[in-house]
Amino acid sequence: MVVCGDDGLAHRLAAELRGVYEEQVTLVVPPAERTVRPPVVGRARAVSAALLDRVVSAAVNRAAAGGAPAAPAASSEPTGGTRTLEAVEATEAVLAEAGVERAAALALVYDDDETNIRAALTARRLNPRLRLVLRLYNRRLGQHIEELLDQAAALAAAADPGSGDAGRHGQSGYAGGDASTTVLSDADTAAPALVATAVVGTSKVVQTNGLLLRAVERPPYGPGETGEPGRPTLALLSANGGDPAFADGSETSGDQGPLLLPDAAAVREAAASGRRGSVVLEQVAYSAGPSLPSGRGVGVRAPFASLFSRRLRWSLAGLVGCVFALAVALWLVTGIHPLGALYLTLLDLFAVNDPAIGASTERQILQLLSGLMGLLLLPVLLAAVLEALGTFRGAGSLRRPPRGLGGHVVLLGLGKIGTRVLTRLRALNIPVVCVEAGPEARGLAVARRLRVPVVLGDVTQEGVLEAAKIHRAHALLAVTSSDTTNLEAALYARSLRPDLRVVLRLYDDDFATAVYRTLRAAHPQALTRSRSVSHLAAPSFAAAMMGRQILGAIPVERRVLLFATLDVGGHAQLEGRTVGEAFRAGYWRVLALDSGRGGAGGGAGGASGLVWDLPDTYVLRGADRVVLAATRRGLAELVRRRRRGGSGG
Repeated sequence: MVVCGDDGLAHRLAAELRGVYEEQVTLVVPPAERTVRPPVVGRARAVSAALLDRVVSAAVNRAAAGGAPAAPAASSEPTGGTRTLEAVEATEAVLAEAGVERAAALALVYDDDETNIRAALTARRLNPRLRLVLRLYNRRLGQHIEELLDQAAALAAAADPGSGDAGRHGQSGYAGGDASTTVLSDADTAAPALVATAVVGTSKVVQTNGLLLRAVERPPYGPGETGEPGRPTLALLSANGGDPAFADGSETSGDQGPLLLPDAAAVREAAASGRRGSVVLEQVAYSAGPSLPSGRGVGVRAPFASLFSRRLRWSLAGLVGCVFALAVALWLVTGIHPLGALYLTLLDLFAVNDPAIGASTERQILQLLSGLMGLLLLPVLLAAVLEALGTFRGAGSLRRPPRGLGGHVVLLGLGKIGTRVLTRLRALNIPVVCVEAGPEARGLAVARRLRVPVVLGDVTQEGVLEAAKIHRAHALLAVTSSDTTNLEAALYARSLRPDLRVVLRLYDDDFATAVYRTLRAAHPQALTRSRSVSHLAAPSFAAAMMGRQILGAIPVERRVLLFATLDVGGHAQLEGRTVGEAFRAGYWRVLALDSGRGGAGGGAGGASGLVWDLPDTYVLRGADRVVLAATRRGLAELVRRRRRGGSGG
């Protein structure tokens, strides 16, 4: 296995492959002095503690006397028996030295899309039968690149059908031939977790490739409750959630930590104790997926109601009502047809009618009133034109937070992660105020299109969070690319609002755990969550490198539950077994059957081609394709057992 990258995701992915899947890994990273972000795997906890101390001191000093932010910690060397190559970029020579020609899979997880695409094209030329996993932010481009690289692999296989795979995949020991290309985005993986953590009551949603899986957190069961029939329990939450010192929800939490894919006995025990919440599967279905507007000029069209102010709309309505009243009066006075009366009133209004000399006094008075209305109409029409022009111009500019705003989410950072988080928050109709330091950030265009208020400024400076109405906010989501900036902003916000809900995006998972424990201990009554993007994304990338079709992942406290599609054929743990027999607590659970591949045809999902209420007695056949939930260890076990059986990836 070869992993190329320039930030924490590359190191986390290499550790995942080595520690969970027991693979030999070659890691290609920039030289230490050029690395943008220090390695995150194997770093001593003392480094995290020292960094936390410096940032806490800086934030406290700034809250009291305007101190400066702390500097990030120095990088350390990776560990874990992984071969490491230092190179600025994954060129042809570097990829050859890394052994791409003999590798089973290659992951390209540079932060820049163009760098990953260039390296993927080179790697496909060096080894047409290589499994590729790319990290791309651009979804549409990712689909085209996937098709292009898969087509290149198919053409190479057709041109040289007798070359076989002998010697090409000896490193991993399983049969090759799977020259697939998988495009993933760490932003898409992490954004749902960040949104669900910041907003109480939102579902955990995995939506990809037309498939939607929805899970929801349930509070602890009350006396006599035993769960929801027909709704699989995906996880049980920590039993010590109220303990600020130890409730980190990680894999080292022991029996008191979260339980992934529990069996029926564990669910009954949790219901009886009333101490554990649960994550329950709510829906598995096909979905067209959310469509995002794109293209030049999209989103700058303001709604008609926002073209004019409320006062101006009432003024226009009053003038129109007066015109109709004058027309009715003229009809009653002269007895002419109502349309003729309206026509004469409009002529008088615009001063194009002849004077009513010799007419009755009533007619003359109505003509004078109509002329007066025309004089009043001129400034109103001018104001309407000016307001409309200003609205159209403002639709393409950034909005400021309105007065009286409250109960909103303050989002710090509009980079890759922040943009995805913003889109999901607005899809849930949650009010958002964004804070961004760079005027050229990629997410500003999305904020402008969604008409979201934005505060431009450095969040570490005084007054920026106050301008975002942090004192009336519901939650703070700090997702900038700097761990120290996120932490300093969170600490300063807590100094303003001790009960504020805070969610931090941190790259180093050890550092995230240390921050979580410290903030929970300091503010036990306020909800604090820290999320490592690399920790959330690495399991999906690793599983894709092993040939699993990953649909997505949801966080369960500080652990990750993966969703994947799997062909039953070749898996002895599934083939020929019933759904109940195939379930292995803590490892994997079959959730649904793709009936388009054959198999059961009824059930709730039969109409859409997906059966997700499979009875435990249904026997899985080799031709079936299933959707399953699995832990990291569970997916690794499926891969290892199939490899020993000699089946393809």
